[in-house]
Amino acid sequence: MAPTTPQPRPRLVLASASPRRLALLAQIGVKPDAILPSEIDETPLKGESPRALAGRLAMEKAGVAAAMALKRDDLSPRLTLAADTVVGVGRRILPKCERLDQAEACLNLMSGRGHRVYTGLALIAPDGAARRRLVETRLRFKRLSRGEIEAYLASGEWRGKAGGYAIQGLAGAFVERLVGSYSNVVGLPLAETAALLAGQGYHVHRNWNATLVR
Repeated sequence: MAPTTPQPRPRLVLASASPRRLALLAQIGVKPDAILPSEIDETPLKGESPRALAGRLAMEKAGVAAAMALKRDDLSPRLTLAADTVVGVGRRILPKCERLDQAEACLNLMSGRGHRVYTGLALIAPDGAARRRLVETRLRFKRLSRGEIEAYLASGEWRGKAGGYAIQGLAGAFVERLVGSYSNVVGLPLAETAALLAGQGYHVHRNWNATLVR
């Protein structure tokens, strides 16, 4: 019997240009073969919960990027990975803050109380089949003083961040309790992402070598 020829590992397409997600993937030794950001309407549907929004947007982004990748012969076969992170307080969806008043409202709302961060993951396989995961992390902020809120707003670190903060930065000083995945709060749950990829034959540990050690 002739030996079987091993199948080539699929190309990895990332449907996001987020520097945070790229840095998190690099942390586990993954470098996407292509970055094809998906521009979609991220407006929540009427009555949509934070977790449902995260899952829906991830799937829509993956679909758009997969359609773009389909037109490129150099990206065949391909896995298309997308993620979307949403911060919620109860059923209330907090914005990705672009204005100072938005960030201030978010910080005031989360001060001294719990909130949840949801990341939807979607992976489209070469045959078009979709795999999904939804990861939830629970957090609690300490009660923030007016001076802390004003200082954080002045830092500008809140800009473009879901819920108006970045846990990997200055706002790490606000977190009293965290239950679940820390990397999920940054923007990409690494264990779950690696497991999703491994299910399609893309084992991240096979890229590990001494050159990755810093």
